[in-house]
Amino acid sequence: MIYAIGDLHLSLSVDKPMDVFGDNWTGYMNRIKEAWCETVTDEDTVLIPGDVCWAISLNEAKIDLAWIDDLPGRKIITRGNHDYWWETLKKMNPLFDSISFIHNSYEAVGDIAICGSRGWISPNDTAFTEQDEKIYNRECHRLKLSLDKAKADGFDKILVMLHYPPTNDKKELSPIQEILEDYGVSHVVYGHLHTKYCWHLSLKGLVNNVDYHFVSSDYLNFVPKHIDI
Repeated sequence: MIYAIGDLHLSLSVDKPMDVFGDNWTGYMNRIKEAWCETVTDEDTVLIPGDVCWAISLNEAKIDLAWIDDLPGRKIITRGNHDYWWETLKKMNPLFDSISFIHNSYEAVGDIAICGSRGWISPNDTAFTEQDEKIYNRECHRLKLSLDKAKADGFDKILVMLHYPPTNDKKELSPIQEILEDYGVSHVVYGHLHTKYCWHLSLKGLVNNVDYHFVSSDYLNFVPKHIDI
């Protein structure tokens, strides 16, 4: 089975408590581990769409990634906006047996292709600069690279991992959503948003034949969500 949980914000190498986002983050690492071990088996795959940990270098991140590696199942990770430790696939993929990373690439889980990119702030009327547009377009390109590779290898069933939400707070159709629909993506998992106010803005459920899953860890009460695909 496939599960998803984002925004783990592990802090084994950096002292950065998450309780600034609310009391529900108290003891979150123990809660993640306990729920994960109760839910996931070694035959399952867990998707982690970014904001893995607070480390600022790959060397710092290794202790957090090792913590993930020790948990049951295969793990597939895409980058979040706080993953400053992110390096090339050549440097990251050999580190841990149970962890794979997606960057302009995809991973296969049976007959399903797991594609993705970080994404970025969606175009909107209040806070979208020229620099935002440049980054957003680059992320669209990276998403297409991932999808093109999966399609070229014959995959029809595709799940996409994003870190940022696929649309803006008004839930207007975005260029990223158009890409998802054009490529026939069936499921999308994403995170990034915290606090109940932001959760209210998240896109969830079936929209234009794409099933959206909001999987920030605090929203899920730190329990990996089963993705039925």
